[in-house]
Amino acid sequence: MNAMTLYRAALTVGAATLLVAGPAWAAPQSAPRAAAAPSNSDLEVVRIDPDAAPPGGTTTIHGFVANLGPETTNSPMTVTITLPRGVTPEPPYFPDTCEVSPNGHRVRCVFPPGLKANRSATALVPLSLDRDLAVGTVLRGGSVAVHSLDDRNGQNNRQEFEIAVVESAPGL
Repeated sequence: MNAMTLYRAALTVGAATLLVAGPAWAAPQSAPRAAAAPSNSDLEVVRIDPDAAPPGGTTTIHGFVANLGPETTNSPMTVTITLPRGVTPEPPYFPDTCEVSPNGHRVRCVFPPGLKANRSATALVPLSLDRDLAVGTVLRGGSVAVHSLDDRNGQNNRQEFEIAVVESAPGL
């Protein structure tokens, strides 16, 4: 039945249910869903520097994005975290669909549509600092950026962050 694969559908007539079969190409097809028109939203990346960490220690990047509105997003948004030299991304990430670039210097996280106005979403990317980093170093060159078809203001879509390398993790 390879070329003539059958589909089966249940048809209820009165109190009886009939099983109907036919070729797969004749199976009812759902209409393709039209993409929603982009909303009138303003996505903003809020700067949050990660906690300081010692050489060989860990910290977490918070890719914090706010929807300043006035509407809920109708399109997905992509948060891209560019990492400074001297760190390595370490799973697990949030959301779990985040992907690391082949060179390990970027992490890309896609969030679905539906971020309401005056709400936020955060990508979490744990990092491991290189063991040979000097205490007192400040790692620069990292950034968080957001991109979405809904975003009407590109002026606030990127923020840099810094990571301080300290003798021991704060609070220990």
